[in-house]
Amino acid sequence: MKILFITSNRLGDAVISTGVLSALQARYPSALFTVVCGPVAAGLFEPDPRCERVITMEKRRHDRHWLDLWRQCVRTRWFLVVDLRGSLLSLTLRTRRRLIVRGGRRDGRKVEQLGQALGRNQAPKPRVWVSDEQERSARALLPDGKWLALGPTANWDGKIWPPERFAALAEGMRAQSLRPVLFYGPGEAEKERAKPVLEALPDALDLGGNRELGEVAALLRRCALFVGNDSGLMHLAAAAGTPTLGLFGPSRMSEYAPSGENAFALSAPGTEGEAALTGLSASEVLDVARAILNGKAEAFRT
Repeated sequence: MKILFITSNRLGDAVISTGVLSALQARYPSALFTVVCGPVAAGLFEPDPRCERVITMEKRRHDRHWLDLWRQCVRTRWFLVVDLRGSLLSLTLRTRRRLIVRGGRRDGRKVEQLGQALGRNQAPKPRVWVSDEQERSARALLPDGKWLALGPTANWDGKIWPPERFAALAEGMRAQSLRPVLFYGPGEAEKERAKPVLEALPDALDLGGNRELGEVAALLRRCALFVGNDSGLMHLAAAAGTPTLGLFGPSRMSEYAPSGENAFALSAPGTEGEAALTGLSASEVLDVARAILNGKAEAFRT
């Protein structure tokens, strides 16, 4: 029994979709899955033992990436095709059943929209898969201790809380004996965005860059708290089970709030989707971060 699962190119949306994949794996325990996603999200699914194959789809001119994908999938007789991107490709493949989620933006949380598409009353919680080797690597890099994970980057500058406030937050959390650890994605642009925080916190551990996503998830699990911008890393931290505080300004918390057992969010004052993150002070974030550690932050739970 083979199931094709087509998910997002973007890391955050791909993480959100892992709850759907996990629910399908529980529903069809004998099935093997082929996952289609973008290159940045591939490492999310590679440690999954039920994932027979990961197909990375890189955009090409004139939508030729969809033709490439069709060529890789057309000869297989699928039991189920699940297409979270609402593509026409899903209609051309041989399969017993199709589940196609239409594209476009809609009101409500993404994770709940996907749950409704599955016919579930409860939204499926995102999850992560970690290999034994990735777990061992994480233990070596972050030995037992109290770590504050910071995610100071995002895919565009408007979603980035000012670097000096991340530094002030880390300094304020020293009273809880938390040492800062910085996470960010691959590439020079990500490193440049994280640089001001790293310079302001010379004792912080720098664990950003080109790491496997399973290893990043294992590292995040070893942290007492994650505080970061609305980003794929924020969603990964929440899916890993780390107490996670996501910071929102010009992106919609009602749509992209982190989802998990210990997920919390804080939005800058102003109209949702238009507010500037500069309106969110370090003291406000510090108060909520301390409340999360003390189990008194229910008002901010998502």
